[in-house]
Order: sequence, then C-alpha cells, then structure tokens
Amino acid sequence: MFNILMVDDDIGDTILTREALKECGIEHNMHVVHDGTEALDFLKKEGDYEGVPRPDLILLDLNMPCMGGHEVLQWVKAQDNLKAIPVVILTTSTTHTDIIKSYENSANSYISKPLNLGDFKAAIKATSVFWFETAKMPSK
Repeated sequence: MFNILMVDDDIGDTILTREALKECGIEHNMHVVHDGTEALDFLKKEGDYEGVPRPDLILLDLNMPCMGGHEVLQWVKAQDNLKAIPVVILTTSTTHTDIIKSYENSANSYISKPLNLGDFKAAIKATSVFWFETAKMPSK
C-alpha cells in the first residue's frame, strides 16, 4: 500500500486525481492538504497530522495560498528524513522559470496539468505507474 500526499488548493484537481488513481488499480492511500503550511504540518506530523504515515510520493502544486510549492519543495529536500521522497510538481504553470526553479530545487519531475479531463487522468495514471510499478522506491 502506497501513501501519496497531494498538496493542492484546487478541489476539482484532487477529485480527478483520486479517480485516476482508483482506475489504475494501484493500492494507495491519498492524503490531501490545501496549502504549503498544511503540507509542512503533515510532513512534520504536527497538529491534526500527528501519526500520519510518511508519504511514498508527493504531488505538489506550485500556486497556493499561504506558502507556495517552491517553498515546500525547498523545505522537503532540505530535510534528511524526507529528501528521498519523490516530489512530482503537478501544476497549471508552463513557465520556463517555474520549470527550471523546480528542477534546481530537486523536483523529481514536472507535469503541467492538462486542461482536457482525459489527458489529466492519463497523466496521473502514467505518473503513478512510473513511480509505483517501474521505478525503484526508497525504503522507509
């Protein structure tokens, strides 16, 4: 069973992601937080997130209230106990600056959210198949 942390303030995108992951047939638990501050609380297991599992994969939006995805990514990759978790940027941004900055901050991949429903689901399915069936994941 894989644990996925989705950090995204768009409820519609989180619903579509849940549907796509369910269609993949990969056993998982998806946890959703809606901004960077909540993501840090989840990863630190603080407040409402005491006792949550360590994610096997983080799906991270860039444009969020309170704390954006770039700041979350920098923080995650600076933590010795978390930096091995693959972080996939999943965002509407297609700007060259965001792509470069994400990879400079050690993002494992960058996906611009497709606008078409079918393409969005296909991107999520391909991502989950890659990380959970093809790639070798770090042990916990």
